[in-house]
Amino acid sequence: MPSYGFLSTHPPTRCGLATFNSALAAQLIADGTRGGIVRVTDHADDQRAGPGVVHTWSTRTPSGWRDAAAVLNTFDVAVVQHEYGIYPGADGEDVLPLLRRLTVPSIVVLHTVLRQPSARQKSLLEQIVTTAGAVVTMTDAARDRLLVGYAVPPGKVTVIPHGAAEHVGLPADRRTRPHLLTWGLLGPGKGVEWSLRALARLQDLEPTPTYTIAGRTHPKVIEHQGEAYRSGLHRLGAQLGVAHGVNYQDVYHDQATLGRLIRSADVVVLPYDSHEQVTSGVLIEAVAAGVPVVATAFPHAVELLTGGPGLVVPHQNPAALAAAIRRILIEPGLAARLAGRIRPLAADLRWPAVAARYGTLAEQLVAARPLTVSAASA
Repeated sequence: MPSYGFLSTHPPTRCGLATFNSALAAQLIADGTRGGIVRVTDHADDQRAGPGVVHTWSTRTPSGWRDAAAVLNTFDVAVVQHEYGIYPGADGEDVLPLLRRLTVPSIVVLHTVLRQPSARQKSLLEQIVTTAGAVVTMTDAARDRLLVGYAVPPGKVTVIPHGAAEHVGLPADRRTRPHLLTWGLLGPGKGVEWSLRALARLQDLEPTPTYTIAGRTHPKVIEHQGEAYRSGLHRLGAQLGVAHGVNYQDVYHDQATLGRLIRSADVVVLPYDSHEQVTSGVLIEAVAAGVPVVATAFPHAVELLTGGPGLVVPHQNPAALAAAIRRILIEPGLAARLAGRIRPLAADLRWPAVAARYGTLAEQLVAARPLTVSAASA
């Protein structure tokens, strides 16, 4: 089996990219395969290196990509998580010279593919795809957007879904009232204000639903705006008269606690404002857990939920959000039908199956490498 070097933000940093990289790395090296994390940090991160971290690339270090590339070259394959703003330079452009300096095959995982990128963002992503050994998108929507909107070689692009933990079968907290749940790092664009307005429209139900909003405010939001968004949600809930039914959990739950919380939900609500989001780990976790989802029409939700285990509603429309939640809570058999639609697919969404597909892709790149070197030598 090839050894793996991973380039990404990584715990103790708390963000979706770090969580994804941690889960993928854990699966790929679970059988004793050699692996190591090259962790990307900024000035606000806890700089202490956790288990598995073999090098830290601080965004404050000039030309830090050189040392990061040198460490990644000690492994057989480099797995690079890509998101704008993670790496130093304009639009994170310092990841490009790193990729060019690699002497081992690379798999670049695209967490965002913008529909309307700036000229710099478009050029940068095109060069990243050209330089990478292989590129992974996590949805067909992201792949289609990449192939239509960017000049990239289609043969390099593979779709592998975002992984999910195994939550089915975990104990769930018993509740006497219907339970709505949104979780993840908070900040503007999360759309929780629309869920609160929807909750206000559901106060005629008996019993009335409760709503859990679980997660810390995103560190970058804290840095620039403090807790203004969270405070605004508290004020809105009070104005709407629903504050008594809302539970704000300002914590970063471990996997076991999060699993119990997800399993206790009757509906997972994803009211995101974004029209760009082609990947949502929260959406995958909810679906794989068999919990019905109501989401706004961001691309990943449209792809996964349409005709499947949830309902899709227009953005910033609390009336539509409330109507969809109401249907799941009171329409006989609907919740069970929605949950049942995911069962044939759930196994493919769990981390062991997802990581196995990365392993296959890595083995193909390593196997093809001698042929590439021979061709270049000739």
